[in-house]
Formats: sequence, structure tokens, C-alpha cells
Amino acid sequence: MTTTLITGANKGLGKETARLLIESGHTVYIGARDENRGRSAAAEIGARFVQLDVTDDASVAAAFAQIDADGGLDVLVNNAGIAKRTADGAGESLDGPSALDVFDTNAVGVVRVTEAALPLLARSANPVVVNVSSALGSFWATHEPTRPASSFVSIVYGSSKAAVSMLTVQYAKAYPGIKFNAVEPGITATELGGGEPGSHPGRPAAVSAKIVAQYALIGPDGPTGTFAEDDGELGW
Repeated sequence: MTTTLITGANKGLGKETARLLIESGHTVYIGARDENRGRSAAAEIGARFVQLDVTDDASVAAAFAQIDADGGLDVLVNNAGIAKRTADGAGESLDGPSALDVFDTNAVGVVRVTEAALPLLARSANPVVVNVSSALGSFWATHEPTRPASSFVSIVYGSSKAAVSMLTVQYAKAYPGIKFNAVEPGITATELGGGEPGSHPGRPAAVSAKIVAQYALIGPDGPTGTFAEDDGELGW
């Protein structure tokens, strides 16, 4: 049995990824800050719940102590992510505290969670880490005129996802026995940025989750150190 943890998984992309992995036979932990929402989502799709705030060291440590006591971990999906918008919703919040919050969740959170997961992953026969990144964090896509990312300004969020991509590369180099890959899930209709459900334009989360699940399901001969999207590898 393969055991998987997905951070930020009580709704949207994380929840739909959990649903797909459960259908594929994984035991899935939904990591969520809010216990009520997390337990409700887990009950709905047949997952397990673990309280997990990726910006809180104590919360991360407690979550992995629970997973370890339950038997260990094979796959980690670093999905938790935020964006911050101005009060009027007209644009991205570019003040210092907002930028720190975004980087703390999107990039530093990946480090916190991954570091806590490494001792458990080291005991797995097929350890896998999937980092949910974005084309907005791709230097290639933001310079390629045919890509939507080239015409969309995302100063803080895009930069935080560029950090996620580099973390993927560096972890893949540091731990060759663990497969680390980044994925671009596509423009997805979620509540990213604090909007109402469905207010963010894009395709359904159930569609975007397929590429995340695909890389969570790779076998021992799977790739590492790659950046992928629906159509194949994405340029860094």
C-alpha cells in the first residue's frame, strides 16, 4: 500500500488530486490547517485527515509524527499555496508582509514539509515528491510569446513559484534516491487569492489534478528533477 500526504488538500486542486490517488489505490492524508474543513473533505472522499499548517514548525512536526506512527510515507505532494490580492481585488498585494506570507507558504513551506518528510521517505521503496509549481514561475514560459504566462504580471506569486521550481532541482540533486518533480497544473478555477469558489478563471480542478496525480504515481523508473505539464516537459 502506498501512503501519500497532500498539503492544502481540503479543497480545490489538492482535494481532487487526493480523490484521483485514492481511486488508484493510495492511502491519502489530507493536510489542512482547518480541522473541520479537513475532516469533512477527508470523510467525503475516503481519505485520512492530518492537521497541517505549512507555515508552522510545530504543526508540521506533529503531522509527521502522526503519519510516522501510523506506518510511514511514500509520496509527498507539496500543494499548499496562496496568493494575496489588494483589498479591492484589483491587483496583487505587493507590500512586505503580503510578500513574506506568500513566500512563507509557497516556498519556505516546501522546505519545512520536505525536511520533515525526508526521514519517512528514506524508508520507502519508492519515495516520490511532487511540487506544485506554475508556468508563472518558469523563466522560459514568461519569455515565450505563445504562452499566457508571458503576458500576465505576477510579481510575488510568480517569483515564489520560481523558488519552488529551483527547490525541486536542488532537492533532486541532493537526494538522488528520491524522485522530485515539479508540475504546472494549468490555469485552474480555484479560490486562489481569496476569491469566492469558482471566481478564479480556468478549467476544473478535477482536470488539472490529473497531471499532479500522474507524477505522484510514478514508479521506481520514473523521472526526477523535471518540470512537467499536460503536454510533457515544461521549460524552466
